[in-house]
Amino acid sequence: MQPRIPRQSTSEQGIHRADHDARLSAELAAVVAGARRRALRDGDRQIDTAHLLHSLLESDPEARAVFGDGPQIARLLGYLVQRSIGYGLRWQGAVEDSGAIPVIPTAEGWSPLAAGALEYACERAELRGDALACGSDLLAAIVADPESRAVEVLHRAGIESPEVLVWIESRWDEYVGDGETSTP
Repeated sequence: MQPRIPRQSTSEQGIHRADHDARLSAELAAVVAGARRRALRDGDRQIDTAHLLHSLLESDPEARAVFGDGPQIARLLGYLVQRSIGYGLRWQGAVEDSGAIPVIPTAEGWSPLAAGALEYACERAELRGDALACGSDLLAAIVADPESRAVEVLHRAGIESPEVLVWIESRWDEYVGDGETSTP
């Protein structure tokens, strides 16, 4: 009898961790670890942007604040929890890739969009003058591609990704405009 949850090989577990942990805040590293656990628990072969979004909402108070405390966040979390049943089943066995970014061959265990989002989050931190990427960097990165699974989940919950980006960018402008290099 084979286990229900496919196991990632040792190389799959370590590739992305080695590439990015030094550029992630402790909080964001915990988000990534949570997304990895969620993907394994759900039986998904790759960590995708919806796993990252779910983990961000569970672990990062600032990312969660984007969506407020009302019915909108409850609806969003409901869709994320149900991703392993219903509409999320069609994602199993399929690679999340919109074609908008080049496939990153060394990111085994990660969808191309999720791997690209982590890279983009680190680039955002560098542009801000910060050595470490934070949750708002990753949130901006995962909602930037309209073809991502995270954006599909947001849309199903009645949240439009441009609204999320506007909120994040307004915070970005506050920090960059003040000459500050603090984390938004």
